[in-house]
Amino acid sequence: MFTTLLVIASIYTAVTFLAGAIIGSALASLGAWRIVGRMRAELADAAWQLAHDPLTGLYNRNGLRTAHAAFAAAHPGQPVVAVLIDLDRFKEINDDHGHSTGDEVLIEVADRLTPIAAFYGGDIARHAGDEYAALFPVRQHGISQLADDLLSAIAAPIEVQADTGPVVVALTASIGIAVVDSTDPFEEVALHRADTAMYHAKRGGRNQHVLYTPGMTMPPSEARRGLRLRDLHQQRGVTA
Repeated sequence: MFTTLLVIASIYTAVTFLAGAIIGSALASLGAWRIVGRMRAELADAAWQLAHDPLTGLYNRNGLRTAHAAFAAAHPGQPVVAVLIDLDRFKEINDDHGHSTGDEVLIEVADRLTPIAAFYGGDIARHAGDEYAALFPVRQHGISQLADDLLSAIAAPIEVQADTGPVVVALTASIGIAVVDSTDPFEEVALHRADTAMYHAKRGGRNQHVLYTPGMTMPPSEARRGLRLRDLHQQRGVTA
């Protein structure tokens, strides 16, 4: 997909060059210029869709991978902070209030994380479902301060509209953090280590961050205790 983004960027550059040639030509027609303008707009839109999550407007995995590649090219050998954020018990929001309410929560969380990413000079993405991933350069701000800012932004109550009316949702998050070399593979090293640390945060009680340390491995799987919340609701509906 990163290759696809490069192809689109190359085509966009070629179209832009063609547009300049057309403008500079005395024989250029208004119709030709309109065609070139439409092509530029369509290519720009295609590139945006390939790199962004349609719900939140954040980068998607491909967009964050591209941002990582750009940082590695500009700053080879420099450390980078990889962050993986998983919303705790987000499934219960969907079960209790519906997926449209869940989508509102995801959008609000994205809106809260965006200025934090900008403040720390990083990039953030909706990684998958209720997971967000981010990359930050190592600066004077400590990792603990960054993690605390992320946790505080998510924990502030969120008022959303459910089918039954307005509801206030309280969330926490489990955050995994890994400091890696900018040239380390993005998926296999940076995100993998952040993911491992995130699971330790979740197994350790949630609503916290854990920093990856050398030799850290995935914690043992947590066995499900009792019925899922959705199953309990269905049981109550049958017995009511």
